[in-house]
Amino acid sequence: MQAIFWTVEEVAQRAKQFYEDGIRQQVEHSDNIGKMIVIDAETGEYGIDKTGVESALSLKQKNHYARLFTMRIGYDVAFSFGNAPMERTVE
Repeated sequence: MQAIFWTVEEVAQRAKQFYEDGIRQQVEHSDNIGKMIVIDAETGEYGIDKTGVESALSLKQKNHYARLFTMRIGYDVAFSFGNAPMERTVE
């Protein structure tokens, strides 16, 4: 498979679109809130785990050139530093 160059913004936009168009309804429930979701921005395939590492490795194993985007389910950011708050977007 040939690699296609996408900017970071394009990867984020495509992954977020997959999330909004169908993944959200499948994954935003109490068992997954706070877990990491990794989305392949080209295919919409995704994985969920506590840190996102296992999902990223699994998706990269399927497609070495996968453009991956990581989000924390139910929160506005994936990570915060220092005293910066992580705002929960889902109850």
